[in-house]
Amino acid sequence: MTDDDASGGRRRTDRTRGGFELRDHTADVAVAATAGSPGGVFAAVADGLTAAMCEAVPDGGERFPIDVRSESPEAALFDYLDECIYERDVRLVLPTDHRASVRTVDGDWVVEASARGVPLADVTARDVKAVTYSEMELSETADGWRAYVVFDV
Repeated sequence: MTDDDASGGRRRTDRTRGGFELRDHTADVAVAATAGSPGGVFAAVADGLTAAMCEAVPDGGERFPIDVRSESPEAALFDYLDECIYERDVRLVLPTDHRASVRTVDGDWVVEASARGVPLADVTARDVKAVTYSEMELSETADGWRAYVVFDV
């Protein structure tokens, strides 16, 4: 469920899929997300990225894979989100409806994910230039996982 909060931001809360909240951040935008698993929180942050780019996402579009392998959980989250932005630019689609699985393999963090790509011609999207390491947080809590990511707009 996606709705507006009292501060004018948008958020989605869904314990199964994870939730996100858009937060103002100086000249950038930040996403705070929670979920019950690492894959859930990665997908929730990516859903927040989509919400930062577009207010309403139409149906349609084809699913495509996004796979990354990184040396740490924070690097994996950064690389995954960076790949979402790269796919937007290369495929000319708005990645949405994110699904992600995260696991460790031989000490590396592996993200196997997919997104539905809505053609950019079908949406009015704002440009998000890049994901940043600025203030990035990713941690396991008693209730699951939480993340905080700042995007350069």
